[in-house]
Amino acid sequence: MNLWNYVRGRGEFLAFLTYQHASLAFQTVLVGTVVAVLIAVAVYRLPLVAALSLTSSRVALTIPSLALLALLLVPFGLGVTPSFLMLAFFAALPVIGNAIVGLRSVPASVVESARGIGFSRWRILLTVELPIAWPVILTGIRVSTQMIVGVAAIVAYVLGPGLGSLIFNGLSRLGGANALEMALTGTILIVLIALVFDALLVLLGRLTIAKGLSS
Repeated sequence: MNLWNYVRGRGEFLAFLTYQHASLAFQTVLVGTVVAVLIAVAVYRLPLVAALSLTSSRVALTIPSLALLALLLVPFGLGVTPSFLMLAFFAALPVIGNAIVGLRSVPASVVESARGIGFSRWRILLTVELPIAWPVILTGIRVSTQMIVGVAAIVAYVLGPGLGSLIFNGLSRLGGANALEMALTGTILIVLIALVFDALLVLLGRLTIAKGLSS
């Protein structure tokens, strides 16, 4: 096995697949996070609905990703659309739970103080509750990102973009020329993407979390 020779001769191709994979993961986590936070904002003041949402998000994580991907093939066919929808769905699940927990953990005394000085409900949410809940929400985003970067490899089964095609092509040709190098290169690049994203999220936390709220 000569991994370096394989990588050196295919730099542009590998860079393109890496960009596709990172872009798909970033976009689906972004969309999933927005949807998750909106759901959390809608339900966190309703104890029963919030509890049901928490339970549902945890149960939904047990759905096999390949099974969901196969179901999405029926209405959307092969390619980017079923890949994006499946990944965005799974990306939202860890964030929903953390957002609900974070918002519900904001001290009632803080909310009452803000209300007492004339803040509206939406101003309290945007300037008090969400900033206090942000560290918990960000933890959910980090978990979601790591999960999605890995799960995104399977979209190669439906001709989705990214490094999964490199891994599965290599595995399907084990014993042939460069088969092991293909699979190993794809795996290493996915790990590197996950590490880079996590480092960026840690930096985001340092820039956006108030010192009094950081652990």
